[in-house]
Amino acid sequence: MSFIQRLKEDIQTVFKEDPAARSTLEVLFCYPGLHALWIYYFSNFIWSKDLKTLARFISHLGRFLTGIEIHPGAKIGRRFFIDHGMGVVIGETSEIGNDVLVYQGVVLGGVSQEKTKRHPTIGNKAVIGAGATLLGPIKVGSGVRIGAGSVVIKDVPDNATVVGVPGRVILPQVSKRVSGVELDHNKLPDPVIEVLHRLEQRIENVETKCKDQCES
Repeated sequence: MSFIQRLKEDIQTVFKEDPAARSTLEVLFCYPGLHALWIYYFSNFIWSKDLKTLARFISHLGRFLTGIEIHPGAKIGRRFFIDHGMGVVIGETSEIGNDVLVYQGVVLGGVSQEKTKRHPTIGNKAVIGAGATLLGPIKVGSGVRIGAGSVVIKDVPDNATVVGVPGRVILPQVSKRVSGVELDHNKLPDPVIEVLHRLEQRIENVETKCKDQCES
């Protein structure tokens, strides 16, 4: 795929993932997530030529202009979309698959000072909700949904859902998808509440049973 085709694909991705996008002109001028991604392409190319300081400076300019920080050493797949974007941080050794959707305030951070793999790896078709924090060289599988504000510090299997602090993994479940990415991250279940509901139901059953026995 040529560079021009890649840019066109990025624009098409915006239309697929954001119903608020109305025109190509609007997308070109009003989507900082798209601007940050294109600046990343340039800084990543410079980084690959071993011009590390220049690449970091270009990345720094991108952060100043968009509020989004993408290290030029990160690896990002196709059709990656950052919605809104302010406060997003993607560390140097982060790896992101294809068709990944990220919301504002997401952090792919490191927990080590060693010059090794220290940032998350994200599979294809994952969605990461606003304010979520993923730390360390963890592996997040394909089709994963991470709820807003979650803190993920352990590996996540394919098609699982993660919510809470620290992140709790919920078993995979079938759901409707839009453009290959699950968008209803605001409807993610809460495993703690579900357990409490089950306990409440069991207590009611026990009380009913005891009442029937007493009456008999």
